[in-house]
Amino acid sequence: MPAIRAVVAAEQTAAGWGETLWFETSAEDPGQGMTEEALAQGVTMIIVAGGDGTVRAVAEAVRARPVSLALLPSGTGNLLARNLKLTLDDLEHSIHSAFTGEDRQIDLGMIEIRREDGTVDRHAYLVMAGLGLDAKMLAHTDDELKAKVGWLAYVKAIATALRDKNQLRVRYRLDGHRVRSLRAHTIIIGNCGSLQANVLLLPDAAVDDGLLDIVLLRPEGFISWAQIVTKIIWENGVLSRTRLGRKFRTKEVDALNYIRGALFTLIVSRPELIELDGDEFGRAVAIRTWVEPRQLTVRVPAESSD
Repeated sequence: MPAIRAVVAAEQTAAGWGETLWFETSAEDPGQGMTEEALAQGVTMIIVAGGDGTVRAVAEAVRARPVSLALLPSGTGNLLARNLKLTLDDLEHSIHSAFTGEDRQIDLGMIEIRREDGTVDRHAYLVMAGLGLDAKMLAHTDDELKAKVGWLAYVKAIATALRDKNQLRVRYRLDGHRVRSLRAHTIIIGNCGSLQANVLLLPDAAVDDGLLDIVLLRPEGFISWAQIVTKIIWENGVLSRTRLGRKFRTKEVDALNYIRGALFTLIVSRPELIELDGDEFGRAVAIRTWVEPRQLTVRVPAESSD
């Protein structure tokens, strides 16, 4: 914290800004309460020092407000920062960009989660919402190990989650199309598509296209998992990054299906764990999720505004 305060003090002076206000999050309140307090004091920019969960909480509070959000990536994944192509692990550059950069409008994912008792709660998300393996992996992640070794802590959690043979049985509707039924291992709804290690899970996703990109994973064995890995690592991660490479992408396989739309509703046959931007959000019996186009303003370096 002292290092952050020193850099902020220097940058605010150089930019001619007023005195910075400081707020600390807690386990009980990851950011919404502090953000409301900051908004009440008339702030015009909020610098979020934390991971995707903290950014999500703050974004939920500033939704559609005339306030800019600047990121100081400090978490395990920092997926929003990665998808915005922001610099990671460079305190000085991140804070300098906050004070000297430009505003960019990006989409905000919104979701209503229906619980077993019939109650419905609404949240925002910026990166991805997931059910199945995605959420079970988080449930099995050791927080203490995560703090020590970062994303490597997920390896053990993935192995544990893969032993769960229970599939999701769902009915879903995309936009105004007919209701479909299927079984899936995992369902991930994304506002943007890149994961850690430059893995491109959702190759057509963009943070400002007004659409959700959804992947349905339905592996039935080793061959199916091999197809998924090939599609995600090779085709998405390599071929999809160039115009020429995209011409060589193969057709979809049964184990991996992509769909896109602005409104997605889903009902599961039994309560299932759900995660938003890397945080557990309990169990859901149904969800309704949509895009609010360009409802969040983020600060990006001036040289990357194009």
